[in-house]
Amino acid sequence: MNSPAASPGRAGLLLLLTGQMLPLIDTSITNVALDSITRSLHTTPTQLELIVALYGVAFAVCLAMSSKLGDNHGRRRLFLWGVAVFGLASLLCGMAVNVHQLLAARVLQGAGAALIVPQILATLHVTLKGREHARAISLYGGIGGIAFIVGQMGGGWLVSADFAGLGWRNAFFINVPICLLVLIFSPRYVPETRSDSASGIDWAGTICLALILCCLLFPLALGRELNWPWYLQLMLIALPPLVWLMRHNAQRQQRRGQPSLLPPRLLKLPSIRFGLAIALLFFSAWSGFMFCMALTMQSGLGMAPWQSGNSFIALGIAYFVSALYAPKLIARFSMGQILLTGLAIQIGGLLLLMFTFWRFGLHNSALTLAPATALVGYGQALIVNSFYRIGMRDIASRDAGAGSAILSTLQQSSLGLGPAVLGSIFLALASAGGYITAIVGFLGLEVILMLALAGIALGFRHHLARCTSPSL
Repeated sequence: MNSPAASPGRAGLLLLLTGQMLPLIDTSITNVALDSITRSLHTTPTQLELIVALYGVAFAVCLAMSSKLGDNHGRRRLFLWGVAVFGLASLLCGMAVNVHQLLAARVLQGAGAALIVPQILATLHVTLKGREHARAISLYGGIGGIAFIVGQMGGGWLVSADFAGLGWRNAFFINVPICLLVLIFSPRYVPETRSDSASGIDWAGTICLALILCCLLFPLALGRELNWPWYLQLMLIALPPLVWLMRHNAQRQQRRGQPSLLPPRLLKLPSIRFGLAIALLFFSAWSGFMFCMALTMQSGLGMAPWQSGNSFIALGIAYFVSALYAPKLIARFSMGQILLTGLAIQIGGLLLLMFTFWRFGLHNSALTLAPATALVGYGQALIVNSFYRIGMRDIASRDAGAGSAILSTLQQSSLGLGPAVLGSIFLALASAGGYITAIVGFLGLEVILMLALAGIALGFRHHLARCTSPSL
Protein backbone atom coordinates (compact mmCIF):
# COMPACT_ATOMS: atom_id res chain seq x y z
CA MET A 1 0.00 0.00 0.00
CA ASN A 2 1.04 3.58 -0.64
CA SER A 3 -0.22 6.63 1.12
CA PRO A 4 -2.52 8.74 -1.09
CA ALA A 5 -1.02 11.89 -2.52
CA ALA A 6 -2.07 14.84 -4.66
CA SER A 7 -1.24 14.94 -8.35
CA PRO A 8 2.06 16.68 -9.12
CA GLY A 9 0.39 18.77 -11.83
CA ARG A 10 2.25 20.07 -14.85
CA ALA A 11 4.91 21.86 -12.81
CA GLY A 12 5.63 18.79 -10.68
CA LEU A 13 5.73 16.54 -13.75
CA LEU A 14 8.15 18.94 -15.45
CA LEU A 15 10.43 18.88 -12.40
CA LEU A 16 10.36 15.08 -12.19
CA LEU A 17 11.13 14.69 -15.89
CA THR A 18 13.91 17.27 -15.59
CA GLY A 19 15.37 15.14 -12.81
CA GLN A 20 15.11 12.10 -15.07
CA MET A 21 16.91 13.87 -17.90
CA LEU A 22 19.91 14.85 -15.77
CA PRO A 23 21.53 11.38 -15.62
CA LEU A 24 20.56 10.60 -19.23
CA ILE A 25 21.98 13.81 -20.64
CA ASP A 26 25.14 13.43 -18.58
CA THR A 27 25.97 10.10 -20.22
CA SER A 28 25.80 11.68 -23.69
CA ILE A 29 27.72 14.78 -22.65
CA THR A 30 30.54 12.69 -21.16
CA ASN A 31 31.00 10.76 -24.40
CA VAL A 32 31.17 14.00 -26.39
CA ALA A 33 33.81 15.41 -24.00
CA LEU A 34 36.16 12.38 -24.01
CA ASP A 35 38.78 13.80 -26.39
CA SER A 36 38.79 17.18 -24.63
CA ILE A 37 39.26 15.43 -21.27
CA THR A 38 42.18 13.46 -22.71
CA ARG A 39 44.01 16.61 -23.80
CA SER A 40 43.30 18.42 -20.53
CA LEU A 41 44.03 15.71 -17.96
CA HIS A 42 46.38 13.56 -20.12
CA THR A 43 44.23 10.49 -19.62
CA THR A 44 44.87 7.13 -21.23
CA PRO A 45 42.17 5.36 -23.27
CA THR A 46 41.75 2.93 -20.39
CA GLN A 47 41.08 5.77 -17.96
CA LEU A 48 38.45 7.07 -20.38
CA GLU A 49 36.77 3.66 -20.14
CA LEU A 50 36.69 4.01 -16.36
CA ILE A 51 35.28 7.56 -16.53
CA VAL A 52 32.26 6.15 -18.35
CA ALA A 53 32.07 2.74 -16.67
CA LEU A 54 32.41 3.71 -13.00
CA TYR A 55 29.39 5.99 -13.32
CA GLY A 56 27.30 3.07 -14.61
CA VAL A 57 28.55 0.63 -11.98
CA ALA A 58 27.82 3.04 -9.11
CA PHE A 59 24.39 3.64 -10.63
CA ALA A 60 23.68 -0.12 -10.78
CA VAL A 61 24.89 -0.91 -7.26
CA CYS A 62 22.86 1.86 -5.59
CA LEU A 63 19.69 1.50 -7.67
CA ALA A 64 17.73 -1.16 -5.76
CA MET A 65 18.85 0.23 -2.40
CA SER A 66 17.67 3.75 -3.27
CA SER A 67 14.28 2.42 -4.39
CA LYS A 68 13.75 0.85 -0.96
CA LEU A 69 14.96 4.01 0.79
CA GLY A 70 12.42 6.05 -1.15
CA ASP A 71 9.61 3.66 -0.21
CA ASN A 72 10.59 3.84 3.45
CA HIS A 73 11.62 7.47 3.96
CA GLY A 74 9.75 9.38 1.28
CA ARG A 75 10.28 9.47 -2.46
CA ARG A 76 10.42 13.24 -2.76
CA ARG A 77 12.99 13.38 0.03
CA LEU A 78 15.21 10.82 -1.72
CA PHE A 79 14.66 12.54 -5.07
CA LEU A 80 15.89 15.82 -3.57
CA TRP A 81 18.87 14.13 -1.93
CA GLY A 82 19.71 12.51 -5.26
CA VAL A 83 19.53 15.82 -7.12
CA ALA A 84 21.72 17.46 -4.46
CA VAL A 85 24.32 14.67 -4.62
CA PHE A 86 24.26 14.72 -8.42
CA GLY A 87 24.72 18.50 -8.49
CA LEU A 88 27.60 18.38 -5.99
CA ALA A 89 29.25 15.56 -7.92
CA SER A 90 28.88 17.50 -11.18
CA LEU A 91 30.59 20.48 -9.55
CA LEU A 92 33.43 18.23 -8.35
CA CYS A 93 33.74 16.69 -11.83
CA GLY A 94 34.16 20.13 -13.35
CA MET A 95 36.72 21.15 -10.70
CA ALA A 96 38.83 17.97 -11.01
CA VAL A 97 42.51 18.71 -11.64
CA ASN A 98 43.52 15.11 -12.33
CA VAL A 99 41.88 11.95 -13.57
CA HIS A 100 41.70 10.35 -10.12
CA GLN A 101 39.59 13.20 -8.77
CA LEU A 102 37.36 12.95 -11.83
CA LEU A 103 36.91 9.20 -11.36
CA ALA A 104 35.94 9.66 -7.70
CA ALA A 105 33.44 12.39 -8.61
CA ARG A 106 31.95 10.15 -11.32
CA VAL A 107 31.30 7.41 -8.74
CA LEU A 108 29.48 9.96 -6.56
CA GLN A 109 27.56 11.19 -9.59
CA GLY A 110 26.41 7.63 -10.39
CA ALA A 111 25.20 7.20 -6.81
CA GLY A 112 23.26 10.47 -7.06
CA ALA A 113 21.65 9.33 -10.32
CA ALA A 114 20.59 6.09 -8.64
CA LEU A 115 18.86 8.06 -5.89
CA ILE A 116 16.95 10.12 -8.46
CA VAL A 117 15.63 7.66 -11.01
CA PRO A 118 13.56 5.13 -8.99
CA GLN A 119 11.66 7.86 -7.19
CA ILE A 120 10.35 9.37 -10.43
CA LEU A 121 8.53 6.35 -11.83
CA ALA A 122 7.22 5.36 -8.39
CA THR A 123 5.85 8.87 -7.82
CA LEU A 124 4.13 8.89 -11.21
CA HIS A 125 2.54 5.50 -10.52
CA VAL A 126 1.24 6.51 -7.10
CA THR A 127 -0.01 10.04 -7.84
CA LEU A 128 -1.48 9.78 -11.35
CA LYS A 129 -4.40 7.78 -12.71
CA GLY A 130 -6.09 7.16 -16.07
CA ARG A 131 -5.18 9.38 -19.00
CA GLU A 132 -2.79 11.53 -16.98
CA HIS A 133 -0.91 8.42 -15.88
CA ALA A 134 -0.69 7.07 -19.45
CA ARG A 135 0.55 10.43 -20.77
CA ALA A 136 3.18 10.74 -18.03
CA ILE A 137 4.47 7.21 -18.57
CA SER A 138 4.64 7.85 -22.31
CA LEU A 139 6.73 10.95 -21.67
CA TYR A 140 8.88 9.01 -19.21
CA GLY A 141 9.56 6.33 -21.81
CA GLY A 142 10.23 8.65 -24.73
CA ILE A 143 12.38 11.19 -22.95
CA GLY A 144 15.50 9.08 -23.49
CA GLY A 145 15.62 10.10 -27.14
CA ILE A 146 15.19 13.78 -26.27
CA ALA A 147 17.87 13.58 -23.58
CA PHE A 148 20.20 11.88 -26.04
CA ILE A 149 19.81 14.66 -28.63
CA VAL A 150 20.16 17.42 -26.03
CA GLY A 151 23.22 15.75 -24.53
CA GLN A 152 24.97 15.21 -27.84
CA MET A 153 24.22 18.61 -29.37
CA GLY A 154 24.31 20.67 -26.18
CA GLY A 155 27.37 18.91 -24.83
CA GLY A 156 29.27 19.25 -28.08
CA TRP A 157 28.39 22.93 -28.28
CA LEU A 158 29.36 23.59 -24.64
CA VAL A 159 32.74 21.89 -25.00
CA SER A 160 33.53 23.54 -28.35
CA ALA A 161 32.36 27.01 -27.24
CA ASP A 162 34.92 26.83 -24.43
CA PHE A 163 33.26 29.45 -22.22
CA ALA A 164 35.78 31.08 -19.86
CA GLY A 165 38.39 28.66 -21.17
CA LEU A 166 36.77 25.83 -19.21
CA GLY A 167 36.27 23.47 -22.16
CA TRP A 168 34.92 20.06 -21.11
CA ARG A 169 34.31 21.29 -17.56
CA ASN A 170 31.28 23.25 -18.79
CA ALA A 171 29.64 19.95 -19.69
CA PHE A 172 29.53 19.15 -15.96
CA PHE A 173 29.06 22.68 -14.60
CA ILE A 174 25.83 23.09 -16.61
CA ASN A 175 24.20 20.51 -14.32
CA VAL A 176 24.66 22.66 -11.23
CA PRO A 177 22.13 25.49 -11.95
CA ILE A 178 19.61 22.91 -13.25
CA CYS A 179 19.94 20.93 -10.01
CA LEU A 180 19.50 24.11 -7.98
CA LEU A 181 16.27 24.97 -9.80
CA VAL A 182 14.90 21.47 -9.19
CA LEU A 183 15.87 21.69 -5.51
CA ILE A 184 14.20 25.08 -5.10
CA PHE A 185 10.84 24.26 -6.72
CA SER A 186 10.35 20.53 -6.05
CA PRO A 187 9.32 20.90 -2.37
CA ARG A 188 6.39 23.05 -3.54
CA TYR A 189 5.21 21.14 -6.62
CA VAL A 190 6.27 17.49 -6.19
CA PRO A 191 4.07 15.60 -3.67
CA GLU A 192 5.64 13.42 -1.00
CA THR A 193 4.79 9.71 -1.14
CA ARG A 194 6.00 6.61 0.66
CA SER A 195 5.03 3.02 1.28
CA ASP A 196 2.72 2.38 4.22
CA SER A 197 4.86 -0.56 5.35
CA ALA A 198 8.62 -0.26 5.58
CA SER A 199 10.69 -2.89 3.75
CA GLY A 200 14.22 -4.02 4.52
CA ILE A 201 17.32 -3.53 2.40
CA ASP A 202 19.59 -6.41 1.41
CA TRP A 203 22.87 -4.78 2.40
CA ALA A 204 24.86 -8.01 2.07
CA GLY A 205 23.54 -8.55 -1.45
CA THR A 206 24.30 -4.93 -2.38
CA ILE A 207 27.90 -5.24 -1.13
CA CYS A 208 28.35 -8.54 -2.99
CA LEU A 209 27.06 -6.98 -6.21
CA ALA A 210 29.46 -4.05 -5.83
CA LEU A 211 32.41 -6.41 -5.31
CA ILE A 212 31.41 -8.61 -8.26
CA LEU A 213 31.11 -5.66 -10.63
CA CYS A 214 34.44 -4.21 -9.46
CA CYS A 215 36.15 -7.60 -9.85
CA LEU A 216 34.90 -7.64 -13.42
CA LEU A 217 35.40 -3.99 -14.28
CA PHE A 218 38.97 -3.31 -13.16
CA PRO A 219 40.68 -6.44 -14.57
CA LEU A 220 38.90 -6.10 -17.91
CA ALA A 221 39.63 -2.37 -18.14
CA LEU A 222 43.19 -2.32 -16.76
CA GLY A 223 44.53 -5.82 -17.42
CA ARG A 224 45.92 -5.25 -20.92
CA GLU A 225 47.47 -1.87 -20.06
CA LEU A 226 49.09 -3.05 -16.79
CA ASN A 227 50.16 -6.45 -18.16
CA TRP A 228 47.88 -8.38 -15.79
CA PRO A 229 49.50 -7.85 -12.36
CA TRP A 230 48.76 -10.34 -9.58
CA TYR A 231 46.09 -8.24 -7.87
CA LEU A 232 43.98 -8.04 -11.03
CA GLN A 233 44.31 -11.79 -11.49
CA LEU A 234 43.27 -12.24 -7.86
CA MET A 235 40.15 -10.15 -8.49
CA LEU A 236 39.11 -12.50 -11.31
CA ILE A 237 39.79 -15.53 -9.11
CA ALA A 238 37.56 -14.01 -6.42
CA LEU A 239 34.56 -13.87 -8.78
CA PRO A 240 33.23 -17.44 -8.32
CA PRO A 241 33.32 -17.27 -4.48
CA LEU A 242 31.59 -13.88 -4.57
CA VAL A 243 28.87 -15.16 -6.90
CA TRP A 244 28.36 -18.18 -4.60
CA LEU A 245 28.22 -15.89 -1.56
CA MET A 246 25.63 -13.63 -3.20
CA ARG A 247 23.52 -16.65 -4.19
CA HIS A 248 23.80 -18.14 -0.70
CA ASN A 249 22.78 -14.82 0.88
CA ALA A 250 19.78 -14.52 -1.47
CA GLN A 251 18.60 -18.05 -0.60
CA ARG A 252 18.98 -17.33 3.12
CA GLN A 253 17.02 -14.08 2.79
CA GLN A 254 14.30 -15.92 0.90
CA ARG A 255 14.01 -18.65 3.56
CA ARG A 256 13.66 -15.98 6.24
CA GLY A 257 11.02 -14.14 4.25
CA GLN A 258 13.25 -11.09 3.96
CA PRO A 259 13.92 -9.07 0.78
CA SER A 260 16.95 -9.92 -1.33
CA LEU A 261 18.58 -7.97 -4.12
CA LEU A 262 18.10 -10.79 -6.66
CA PRO A 263 15.35 -13.11 -5.31
CA PRO A 264 16.13 -16.73 -6.43
CA ARG A 265 12.47 -17.61 -7.03
CA LEU A 266 12.16 -14.73 -9.52
CA LEU A 267 15.43 -15.58 -11.26
CA LYS A 268 13.90 -18.98 -12.12
CA LEU A 269 11.16 -17.35 -14.21
CA PRO A 270 11.64 -17.64 -18.02
CA SER A 271 10.85 -13.96 -18.57
CA ILE A 272 13.49 -12.81 -16.08
CA ARG A 273 16.07 -15.15 -17.59
CA PHE A 274 15.35 -13.81 -21.05
CA GLY A 275 15.51 -10.28 -19.64
CA LEU A 276 18.99 -11.19 -18.35
CA ALA A 277 20.02 -12.17 -21.89
CA ILE A 278 18.73 -8.86 -23.28
CA ALA A 279 20.57 -6.93 -20.56
CA LEU A 280 23.91 -8.70 -21.01
CA LEU A 281 23.93 -8.74 -24.81
CA PHE A 282 22.08 -5.57 -25.78
CA PHE A 283 22.73 -2.98 -23.07
CA SER A 284 26.44 -3.77 -22.74
CA ALA A 285 26.71 -3.51 -26.54
CA TRP A 286 24.75 -0.25 -26.50
CA SER A 287 27.01 1.51 -23.98
CA GLY A 288 30.09 0.03 -25.67
CA PHE A 289 28.81 1.31 -29.03
CA MET A 290 28.42 4.88 -27.76
CA PHE A 291 31.89 4.87 -26.17
CA CYS A 292 33.68 3.40 -29.20
CA MET A 293 31.86 5.62 -31.68
CA ALA A 294 32.72 8.74 -29.67
CA LEU A 295 36.41 7.77 -29.57
CA THR A 296 36.43 6.96 -33.29
CA MET A 297 34.89 10.26 -34.33
CA GLN A 298 36.96 12.46 -32.01
CA SER A 299 40.32 10.71 -31.81
CA GLY A 300 40.11 8.81 -35.12
CA LEU A 301 38.32 11.19 -37.49
CA GLY A 302 39.51 14.34 -35.70
CA MET A 303 36.01 15.77 -35.25
CA ALA A 304 35.43 18.67 -32.88
CA PRO A 305 33.08 17.91 -29.97
CA TRP A 306 30.17 19.73 -31.67
CA GLN A 307 30.73 17.74 -34.87
CA SER A 308 30.85 14.48 -32.92
CA GLY A 309 27.65 15.40 -31.12
CA ASN A 310 25.87 16.31 -34.36
CA SER A 311 26.80 12.91 -35.81
CA PHE A 312 24.33 11.28 -33.40
CA ILE A 313 21.36 13.58 -34.13
CA ALA A 314 19.86 11.16 -36.66
CA LEU A 315 20.14 8.32 -34.14
CA GLY A 316 18.43 10.36 -31.42
CA ILE A 317 15.58 11.54 -33.66
CA ALA A 318 14.96 8.02 -34.96
CA TYR A 319 15.00 6.67 -31.41
CA PHE A 320 12.45 9.26 -30.29
CA VAL A 321 10.13 8.61 -33.25
CA SER A 322 10.36 4.84 -32.72
CA ALA A 323 9.64 5.17 -28.99
CA LEU A 324 6.71 7.47 -29.78
CA TYR A 325 5.02 4.93 -32.07
CA ALA A 326 6.02 1.82 -30.11
CA PRO A 327 2.75 1.73 -28.06
CA LYS A 328 0.73 1.39 -31.29
CA LEU A 329 2.88 -1.55 -32.40
CA ILE A 330 2.61 -3.14 -28.96
CA ALA A 331 -1.18 -3.01 -29.22
CA ARG A 332 -1.12 -4.94 -32.52
CA PHE A 333 1.81 -7.36 -32.31
CA SER A 334 3.42 -9.70 -29.77
CA MET A 335 6.51 -8.51 -27.94
CA GLY A 336 8.51 -11.28 -29.61
CA GLN A 337 7.69 -9.88 -33.04
CA ILE A 338 8.56 -6.36 -31.94
CA LEU A 339 11.85 -7.47 -30.41
CA LEU A 340 12.90 -9.44 -33.49
CA THR A 341 11.90 -6.53 -35.73
CA GLY A 342 14.01 -4.18 -33.62
CA LEU A 343 16.97 -6.56 -33.79
CA ALA A 344 16.62 -6.91 -37.57
CA ILE A 345 16.52 -3.13 -38.06
CA GLN A 346 19.48 -2.57 -35.75
CA ILE A 347 21.56 -5.32 -37.39
CA GLY A 348 20.81 -3.74 -40.78
CA GLY A 349 21.95 -0.38 -39.41
CA LEU A 350 25.16 -1.87 -37.96
CA LEU A 351 26.02 -3.57 -41.27
CA LEU A 352 25.38 -0.32 -43.15
CA LEU A 353 27.55 1.53 -40.60
CA MET A 354 30.36 -0.98 -41.15
CA PHE A 355 30.14 -0.38 -44.90
CA THR A 356 30.06 3.41 -44.36
CA PHE A 357 33.28 3.36 -42.31
CA TRP A 358 34.92 0.99 -44.79
CA ARG A 359 33.84 3.12 -47.77
CA PHE A 360 34.53 6.64 -46.48
CA GLY A 361 37.16 5.92 -43.81
CA LEU A 362 38.61 9.09 -42.33
CA HIS A 363 36.41 11.24 -44.59
CA ASN A 364 33.17 10.36 -42.79
CA SER A 365 30.87 13.14 -41.63
CA ALA A 366 27.55 13.50 -39.83
CA LEU A 367 25.83 13.33 -43.23
CA THR A 368 27.45 10.05 -44.35
CA LEU A 369 26.77 8.44 -40.96
CA ALA A 370 23.13 9.58 -40.70
CA PRO A 371 21.36 6.77 -42.66
CA ALA A 372 23.06 3.97 -40.72
CA THR A 373 22.80 5.60 -37.29
CA ALA A 374 19.10 6.35 -37.89
CA LEU A 375 18.46 2.65 -38.49
CA VAL A 376 20.43 1.77 -35.37
CA GLY A 377 18.45 4.26 -33.26
CA TYR A 378 15.06 3.11 -34.56
CA GLY A 379 15.87 -0.52 -33.82
CA GLN A 380 17.29 0.29 -30.39
CA ALA A 381 14.06 1.96 -29.26
CA LEU A 382 12.02 -1.13 -30.17
CA ILE A 383 14.40 -3.38 -28.22
CA VAL A 384 14.37 -1.10 -25.16
CA ASN A 385 10.56 -0.96 -25.22
CA SER A 386 10.52 -4.76 -25.29
CA PHE A 387 12.89 -5.18 -22.36
CA TYR A 388 10.66 -4.42 -19.36
CA ARG A 389 7.48 -5.74 -20.95
CA ILE A 390 9.06 -9.12 -21.73
CA GLY A 391 10.99 -9.24 -18.46
CA MET A 392 7.85 -8.60 -16.38
CA ARG A 393 5.71 -11.12 -18.29
CA ASP A 394 5.74 -13.94 -15.67
CA ILE A 395 5.91 -11.77 -12.55
CA ALA A 396 2.88 -11.64 -10.25
CA SER A 397 1.51 -8.26 -9.19
CA ARG A 398 2.81 -8.69 -5.63
CA ASP A 399 6.35 -9.08 -7.00
CA ALA A 400 6.18 -6.19 -9.48
CA GLY A 401 8.52 -3.97 -7.46
CA ALA A 402 11.11 -6.71 -6.91
CA GLY A 403 10.96 -7.76 -10.57
CA SER A 404 11.39 -4.20 -11.80
CA ALA A 405 14.35 -3.75 -9.43
CA ILE A 406 16.02 -6.90 -10.80
CA LEU A 407 15.65 -5.77 -14.40
CA SER A 408 16.84 -2.23 -13.63
CA THR A 409 19.88 -3.57 -11.77
CA LEU A 410 20.75 -5.94 -14.63
CA GLN A 411 20.29 -3.15 -17.17
CA GLN A 412 22.49 -0.64 -15.36
CA SER A 413 25.15 -3.26 -14.54
CA SER A 414 25.42 -4.12 -18.23
CA LEU A 415 25.50 -0.46 -19.24
CA GLY A 416 28.33 0.09 -16.76
CA LEU A 417 30.42 -2.89 -17.88
CA GLY A 418 29.94 -2.36 -21.64
CA PRO A 419 32.61 0.34 -22.16
CA ALA A 420 35.17 -1.66 -20.14
CA VAL A 421 34.53 -5.07 -21.72
CA LEU A 422 33.92 -4.06 -25.34
CA GLY A 423 36.02 -0.91 -25.11
CA SER A 424 39.08 -3.01 -24.27
CA ILE A 425 38.56 -5.08 -27.41
CA PHE A 426 38.12 -1.91 -29.46
CA LEU A 427 41.29 -0.32 -28.07
CA ALA A 428 43.29 -3.49 -28.75
CA LEU A 429 42.10 -3.40 -32.39
CA ALA A 430 42.86 0.33 -32.62
CA SER A 431 46.43 -0.12 -31.39
CA ALA A 432 46.97 -2.86 -33.97
CA GLY A 433 45.29 -1.41 -37.05
CA GLY A 434 43.96 2.11 -36.40
CA TYR A 435 40.55 3.49 -35.54
CA ILE A 436 38.76 2.62 -38.78
CA THR A 437 39.82 -1.03 -38.57
CA ALA A 438 38.88 -1.06 -34.88
CA ILE A 439 35.37 0.38 -35.35
CA VAL A 440 34.61 -1.95 -38.28
CA GLY A 441 35.76 -4.92 -36.17
CA PHE A 442 33.78 -3.72 -33.15
CA LEU A 443 30.62 -3.27 -35.20
CA GLY A 444 31.09 -6.78 -36.57
CA LEU A 445 31.30 -8.09 -33.01
CA GLU A 446 28.13 -6.21 -32.11
CA VAL A 447 26.33 -7.79 -35.08
CA ILE A 448 27.34 -11.21 -33.73
CA LEU A 449 25.98 -10.29 -30.28
CA MET A 450 22.65 -9.13 -31.75
CA LEU A 451 22.41 -12.33 -33.86
CA ALA A 452 23.00 -14.33 -30.68
CA LEU A 453 20.20 -12.42 -28.96
CA ALA A 454 17.92 -13.07 -31.95
CA GLY A 455 18.75 -16.78 -31.70
CA ILE A 456 17.84 -16.79 -28.00
CA ALA A 457 14.61 -14.94 -28.82
CA LEU A 458 13.69 -17.57 -31.38
CA GLY A 459 14.32 -20.22 -28.72
CA PHE A 460 11.80 -18.38 -26.51
CA ARG A 461 9.39 -17.76 -29.39
CA HIS A 462 6.52 -19.81 -27.90
CA HIS A 463 6.82 -17.88 -24.63
CA LEU A 464 7.19 -14.52 -26.39
CA ALA A 465 4.18 -15.17 -28.62
CA ARG A 466 2.01 -14.93 -25.50
CA CYS A 467 3.70 -11.74 -24.38
CA THR A 468 1.33 -8.97 -25.47
CA SER A 469 0.44 -5.65 -23.91
CA PRO A 470 -2.88 -6.75 -22.31
CA SER A 471 -1.04 -9.18 -20.04
CA LEU A 472 1.34 -6.60 -18.71
